[in-house]
Amino acid sequence: MTGARYRFRSSWLLPGTAPERVFGAVTDLAGYPRWWSDVRTVRRVDDDTAELVCRSRLPFRLVVRMHRDHQDERAGLMRVRLSGDLEGVLAGTVRATGAGTLLEITQDVHARKALLRRLDTVARPLFRVNHALMMRRGHRGLSTYLA
Repeated sequence: MTGARYRFRSSWLLPGTAPERVFGAVTDLAGYPRWWSDVRTVRRVDDDTAELVCRSRLPFRLVVRMHRDHQDERAGLMRVRLSGDLEGVLAGTVRATGAGTLLEITQDVHARKALLRRLDTVARPLFRVNHALMMRRGHRGLSTYLA
């Protein structure tokens, strides 16, 4: 893979929400624009693939195809392969906690978009902050959506 490599981890606590509801929401890619403002559009490619257009506060958009690689609701596990402006893997684990449900997300990606690769050495801290803020908005959006 070419491009700048990024690894991210996020933990979303969703109080008072059953794991099945969280799993259902995060595996329903078509529903993302209803609760995640940074996901502008979703286009179904086939039964296991969708193309998402994302745009946060920075003045560019990312077009990413997500292809279902593994999904096991009983175990609370999901994994998608990413291609397009980002290439790599995004995985999630959903599990019940005393307070509700914990969604843990890991991402291991290479930036393939030329702008991201060109600016990586100077803008990497900004890209990481932007990602953290985007994930925060996703967490808040999902919390509100499931409430």
